[in-house]
Amino acid sequence: MNRLYLGDCLEILRGRIPEERIPDDSVDLIYIDPPFNSKRNYNIFFDDKEIKTQRIAFEDTWSLKNMQESLSELRTLRTEKIYKLLMIYSEVAPFAFPYLVMMALRISELHRVLKETGSFYLHCDPTMSHYLKTVCDLIFDRENFKNEIVWCYTRPSSPKKQFPRTHDTVFLYSKTDRSVFNRDEIRIPYDEETLARSNRNPGIKSAMGGKGQDRLHPLGKIPESWWSIPMLQGNSNERMGYPTQKPKALLERIIKASS
Repeated sequence: MNRLYLGDCLEILRGRIPEERIPDDSVDLIYIDPPFNSKRNYNIFFDDKEIKTQRIAFEDTWSLKNMQESLSELRTLRTEKIYKLLMIYSEVAPFAFPYLVMMALRISELHRVLKETGSFYLHCDPTMSHYLKTVCDLIFDRENFKNEIVWCYTRPSSPKKQFPRTHDTVFLYSKTDRSVFNRDEIRIPYDEETLARSNRNPGIKSAMGGKGQDRLHPLGKIPESWWSIPMLQGNSNERMGYPTQKPKALLERIIKASS
């Protein structure tokens, strides 16, 4: 409890020595926001000389030189289907193949440590989301896929031949059908149109509908699967200098919902 680890999550999960290994079925909630395979330079965050080794480890983790070793680890009875899927991607999507190998190995290990009542959130973008979902469907079982959450935001952008991209994807999986979901912890206010309609007709069914829910819930509604949460602006006091930092409000909703 109350411990932060700095390093490759795979090494931390497995433990450098057996005594440090994260136990099976021990974690309540997992949220990961890995690099998006965008080939961007993330080194700005690691410019401090004291953590130069961390920068090197970060670069090496996502390089081709570790791919074959990782792929061989996935060639087991337990992960045979994942291995077969990745080999298909090596032919039809070679640009995504190394990234997916590294991710599959880590997601498999994260599944191991997740509790039966736990939830797993994977934050990604449209360039890799469809590939990552197929990997997660095999590891978690597609029956345990709960939501594709769309995080919507605005930012200055004016591409010439396409619509501006202003959303990320967050996949939500559980390990079993007993995952925690705290409905009342994450309720938000109803919009003005819903409130006005309710005032005109006090017996109106709420957006959640269903028997015994004829009135709007006093705590508000459960958010839909699209979340309009502002991206951090340059003048935000939350800013720490990391180029892909996420807002606290995004993480707060996830933590309240699933832990």
